[in-house]
Amino acid sequence: MYEPIRTKSVHTSADGADFPHRSREDELDIQLAGHLAALLAVTDELGLEAMGDRIAQQVARLRAAPPARHAGRSEASPAALHRRAHALAGRALVVAASRADTGAAILAAEAMDTHTAALAAPTAPTVLVGAP
Repeated sequence: MYEPIRTKSVHTSADGADFPHRSREDELDIQLAGHLAALLAVTDELGLEAMGDRIAQQVARLRAAPPARHAGRSEASPAALHRRAHALAGRALVVAASRADTGAAILAAEAMDTHTAALAAPTAPTVLVGAP
């Protein structure tokens, strides 16, 4: 009643494929470089040059090429940028720990501490020029 299928299914495994496969370590390197590159963009926007340079070194090590540095500015408040940087550093820390990259893990932990301290610091009151 039914005709048998004569062609290969698209759902068969691709074990004999000719394309290169990445290892788990390679995938973690790509993921860590992505998190650090995003952290670098926020760090550059906050004007933290020394930390930005250290993050750029780690990204260059992982990608084997220097990263693009953030040139533009967003309309986000410094507090929002610090929260975003803290979250990105946390993600980088998790990936660095899973791939046992001590240098990147230490850097991510230091970035988390820096942004936590910046969020905890009291902000100076805004003084309007020409106000009585």
